[in-house]
Amino acid sequence: MSRPVSRTAQAALRRALAATAGGALLVTLLAAVTASGPADADPAASAVRDKLAPVTPSGIVTPGDFVGFGFDQCHTPEQKKMDRWLQSSPFLAVGIYISGDSRACRDQPNLTPRWVYRQLTRGWRLLPITLGPQASCQPRFPRYGDDETINPKPGKNKRYDKARAQARSEAGRAAATATELGIALGSTLWYDLEGFELSNVRCRESALAFLSAWTTQLHELGFVSGVYSSAGSGIKMLDDARVNRPDKVVLPDMIWVARWDGVANTSTSYLREDGWRPHARIKQYQGGHDETWGGVTINIDRNFLDVGRGLYVEPEKHCGDVRISYPTYETLRPPTETTVPPAGRVMALQCLLTEQEIYQGKVNGKWNKATVKAIQAWKTKVGMPVSEVWWQKNWMSLLSYGEQPVLKIGSTGPEVRRLQRTLNAAGVSDPIPATGRFRSDTGAALRAWQTAARVEVSGVASRESWKALSAGTS
Repeated sequence: MSRPVSRTAQAALRRALAATAGGALLVTLLAAVTASGPADADPAASAVRDKLAPVTPSGIVTPGDFVGFGFDQCHTPEQKKMDRWLQSSPFLAVGIYISGDSRACRDQPNLTPRWVYRQLTRGWRLLPITLGPQASCQPRFPRYGDDETINPKPGKNKRYDKARAQARSEAGRAAATATELGIALGSTLWYDLEGFELSNVRCRESALAFLSAWTTQLHELGFVSGVYSSAGSGIKMLDDARVNRPDKVVLPDMIWVARWDGVANTSTSYLREDGWRPHARIKQYQGGHDETWGGVTINIDRNFLDVGRGLYVEPEKHCGDVRISYPTYETLRPPTETTVPPAGRVMALQCLLTEQEIYQGKVNGKWNKATVKAIQAWKTKVGMPVSEVWWQKNWMSLLSYGEQPVLKIGSTGPEVRRLQRTLNAAGVSDPIPATGRFRSDTGAALRAWQTAARVEVSGVASRESWKALSAGTS
């Protein structure tokens, strides 16, 4: 979800960027956008604006479309820990504290544009968090003495204008920091509002005004608004406002519910089920604890996400409309006087080899000389013994060929379909549909194959797993 950037907000972002280290280049880019007019009306302006987020080389909007597991922690983990957890843990999203004077870990030595770029291009979904001014009745704040709390004075017009001004300033700093780190426009920036006494009217109303202005300002700056808070205070406050006075409050686009009930979903009794549906919720369902994956231990909170379009997958077609997904992929042998290989599987083989620019004949399901020549060429290409028989391991090598990113619960796309087909070809578990959505059935089939193949049993398609799948290990 991306939003147009108004000129007023561009100026605010330019001022905020100028106050950050290394912001000069971004100021220049933003000035070019402002001079060019609205980005959606001018291709030249749009091209320049595209560069604004890619001081973000990735240009990846985060968190994007996702249903799966995430974690957050005080200090941004160093790169080697992120790499190990990517390969071994169930997590594919990570919360990072990018700004806010009241955050516990003000010092973030690992959080750099390079770190952000690496995580995004490896498949991590980032949740950039700001922990700035907190509710005036929150007893733990100010944390340091030099950090503000939300101003609880309603003012003459009873609109809590001072709280709103604080929020606009905080949103500007968060957007500037996010842009400097390389977080793309259209990404969600999260405000962390810690739990507070909901019955304290001025405390509650000033916090609500603050969050409303936070959302409005982020929209003008081209970002999506998210709010993290405890289920019984900040989230209930927002949900009550959604139902009882929707015309008085600008609600966040997404919510992140802190409810440590141990249940990996996005529901809680404090939140009506119709709010922020579909796909605009995260729940932090387990608080601080140590977890170890790949030999690396990090103290984390656990989260479950359902955001964007959920587990959205683009439809696919192969060779016009040839079926290549099957529950089993049996060995194919040259025809004899009494048997012929099944035409459907032969067509799938011909189509897959055509897509690899190996097969030059008609995709017709007939076992012919061109088919034999192609299967022998494929085996030579991948270093497998050459013969006229198409074995199970040959299916696995062909079905798995291509990009091999780390895949786990929540992953989607053509790579997931290739994994699912390859697992069906391995034949060590019940067949799974090649939906392109990595759900629990795919994880169970992967773990069954990993057990049989004697690779790390994690339910994660890691580098080690892809290598063994490509070799036809079953």
